[in-house]
Amino acid sequence: MAEVRHALSLNAFEREAKAGLDAETKALLERRERNFGAASVLFYRAPLNIVAAEGAWMVAADGRRYLDAYNNVPSIGHSHRRVAEAIAKQSATVNTSTRYLNEIIETYAERLKATLPKSLSNVALTCSGSEANDLAMRIASAASGAEGFIVTETAYHGNTTAVTEISPSALKPGRLRRHVRLVPAPGRAAYGDDIAGGFGKAVEQAIAALARDGLKPAALICDSIFSSDGVFADPKGFMAPAVKAMRAAGGLFIADEVQPGFGRTGDHMWGFGRHGLTPDIVTMGKPMGNGFPIAGLATTPKRLAAYCTEVGYFNTFGGNPVAAAAGLAVLDVLRDEGLQENARVIGAELRERIAALRQRCPGISEVRGAGLFIGVEFSHDGDLARPDAETATRVINGMRDRGVLIGAAGRFGNILKIRPPLCFKSEHIATLIEALEQSLDA
Repeated sequence: MAEVRHALSLNAFEREAKAGLDAETKALLERRERNFGAASVLFYRAPLNIVAAEGAWMVAADGRRYLDAYNNVPSIGHSHRRVAEAIAKQSATVNTSTRYLNEIIETYAERLKATLPKSLSNVALTCSGSEANDLAMRIASAASGAEGFIVTETAYHGNTTAVTEISPSALKPGRLRRHVRLVPAPGRAAYGDDIAGGFGKAVEQAIAALARDGLKPAALICDSIFSSDGVFADPKGFMAPAVKAMRAAGGLFIADEVQPGFGRTGDHMWGFGRHGLTPDIVTMGKPMGNGFPIAGLATTPKRLAAYCTEVGYFNTFGGNPVAAAAGLAVLDVLRDEGLQENARVIGAELRERIAALRQRCPGISEVRGAGLFIGVEFSHDGDLARPDAETATRVINGMRDRGVLIGAAGRFGNILKIRPPLCFKSEHIATLIEALEQSLDA
């Protein structure tokens, strides 16, 4: 049976590779290990020392350029001039605690709400997606009067205590808490061709399992493209039966848009749009400030009030004026540069080019995704029941050696996660495909 992989072990630095590093990188790595100890987590067998980045390109200390097809924090492109200028201007004007009125914060909240369903008319701003999901869990418990949560079996939702408990990919096997139930990722390996029905039935069974322990469900929380599970986007609408089952049991649906949000999936601003759903709570983070820390959630006034009446909410830095300036600049760039449409068009081209490689590489069992969020699954002889993590790891590091950066996902680490900045172009695709072909053939 294939080994279940911890999230932080995917595409990770391997200490045995340290001997082969150049002197400068080795010295910097040793400083890192002294400073951060066991909390030092790096990508790739041979880690990269990145010193600059612009658009879709990153530059290492040795001057080598790498095409970034992974990082969705600088989602509109690295070092975007308009975001940098907005941050600098606001920082040089005023930046305060969020308990003062400031017009730019209100303007940002209004612009953000305009992208969401009208019922989600209250926002709460935080500094990270982990904080946003933590707050969403508390709101869901207050609104439902329940404490149970249902997530997918390789979900990752953040690293506060509460959110880590619903992030099985970050936990060692056997550490699941009593109030959490897992369902398999919404793919053919678990549900065959009836993904909507199978996933909905799995959520019903998880609700029943909570009930057997005397618990009621507070929420189903899903990353709406299931990125940590291995990127599952289709068929459109498949989440509807699962959400219906959760609401029938008195729980809420939390759409975690930290990874798929802000136009990445192409057809919609938010990943949940593919399913024709209005979530009860939407959380967001990583790409929101293109590298500046800003995150948050949106929900209905009634649900937010149910929580704030009992506890209240305040965040010193969440949604401060500089963060709001960064967020506004991101929304402006998404609109002015047509990046959501670019994600749709270029993403379709990229998926088509990768899918064409299946003819020469039968180990590619599926190519999935939406917009510029793509998963490429490797299995032995194309059999989904026999995941091939070794090939996925070899390809990831091979592409890194050829100047293209991607990542890994999935319960067994056998899925390539390709997630370029939304400014990706056809010429970037050509570079990526060449590196992928060479890595497959090596």
